Amino acid sequence: MEIRAKLRYARMAPRKMRLVADLVRGQKIDKAFLQLSFSKKKSAPIIAKLLKSAVSNARHNYKIDTENKDLYIKEIRVDEGPSYKRYRPAARGRTHPYKKRTSHITVVLKEQPKVKTYV
Repeated sequence: MEIRAKLRYARMAPRKMRLVADLVRGQKIDKAFLQLSFSKKKSAPIIAKLLKSAVSNARHNYKIDTENKDLYIKEIRVDEGPSYKRYRPAARGRTHPYKKRTSHITVVLKEQPKVKTYV
């Protein structure tokens, strides 16, 4: 069963968000939270909040016990959202355009499969 959480229109460039998303991809939830808490990147608290929302979705919507820590990050994707176009004044009455980029982040969690042991 896959648990999803999305954050849309986050006001940070996707290139910067992907650096932090690559750190936690494929990790268990508790290890990912630990990794994000020690990261100095500005996008780390944003991704941690989204991850917390995904765990909450698993608990509330799918009645999964999140205390046993069997959840891991199956997929975390950072896509580009719309860009805000802005202009900066330049010399001789001209303008220089620049873009304020936004991101769409999708997190997919999955339960770790139970390993059967035969005696």
